[in-house]
Amino acid sequence: MIRKIFLLIIFLLISSCGYETIYSKKNINVYNFSLNETNFIGDRIINLKIKEKLNNFTLNKKEKNFTLKINSSVDRVILGKDTSGDPTSFRMMVKVRVEFSRKDKVKNNISIVESFNYNNNNNKLDLKKYEREVKNNLAELITNELIFKLTQIQ
Repeated sequence: MIRKIFLLIIFLLISSCGYETIYSKKNINVYNFSLNETNFIGDRIINLKIKEKLNNFTLNKKEKNFTLKINSSVDRVILGKDTSGDPTSFRMMVKVRVEFSRKDKVKNNISIVESFNYNNNNNKLDLKKYEREVKNNLAELITNELIFKLTQIQ
């Protein structure tokens, strides 16, 4: 009986559930655009995350080729303070302004803003690590929205 349960568990672990990442190189043929050139200005962490996700779109040449100029900024605002004046909660806002052109003819702008509220932490090292994680997550959300908007352009 234990052997049958063990074989069943091994079978379930070995067989995959069919998970594939949405923006993998295998699925890149679904999207109808490619990127000629991307220039980045602004926050380094945000730009690296966006560049990492957009690299797959530079390899295949499609009928819609874009040149992107991405300007990113991060604002951290104090939302609340305690009685001694120390901050208790923050809001991180990531703003990305994308200027894109198609064959050097049409220039358009897309502005994407994402924000997240979080509480202060007594351990400043943990707070910095958490803020870096929040910044990465917001950059990923912005990149997904940018890819979606670029696919919608006619």
